[in-house]
Amino acid sequence: MAQQFPALEAKHIDFIREQHIFFVGTAGSEGYINVSPKGMDTFRVIGPSQVAWLNLTGSGNESAAHVLENGRMTIMFCSFGKQPLIMRLYGQASVVHPRDDDWPELLGLFPGQAGARQVFQLRLDMVQTSCGYAVPRYELTGERPTLARWAEQKGPDGIEQYWREKNTISIDGKATGIFEDVD
Repeated sequence: MAQQFPALEAKHIDFIREQHIFFVGTAGSEGYINVSPKGMDTFRVIGPSQVAWLNLTGSGNESAAHVLENGRMTIMFCSFGKQPLIMRLYGQASVVHPRDDDWPELLGLFPGQAGARQVFQLRLDMVQTSCGYAVPRYELTGERPTLARWAEQKGPDGIEQYWREKNTISIDGKATGIFEDVD
């Protein structure tokens, strides 16, 4: 039932635009594997072989540490609606920080979000679809405003302090590259 594609096709891009959640998987050469749900209109298709997603401030920064180490990333979408489908995007990722030259252009792809931390770009090696017949149906009732309110209340200085306290080192003790002095 699974099908593999070298790049995104129009039907895949249409499917992605309909989704409100995606999951990011990364792993270092050793240590914990990270799988993280994402939402809040933070995903963009750049082209058939490249996508980007905006990473907002969170309790950890595992994806950044893993990408610095080896670049491997998988993004998974799954339909919770009437038509079942699972889609995985496999590839090599790079991370762009607010200090990087291409930050303003990439950040401009997304609606304004307090606490924007990084943009990950993923160069696709393979797109895989599968049935999703066992995925339950759910209905979206809305986005949670909690993270946005938290980031707005912290303000830019509070966010930077939070990054220094919580986002510079992964749970495996690896640097995340969020500040130049740890790249």
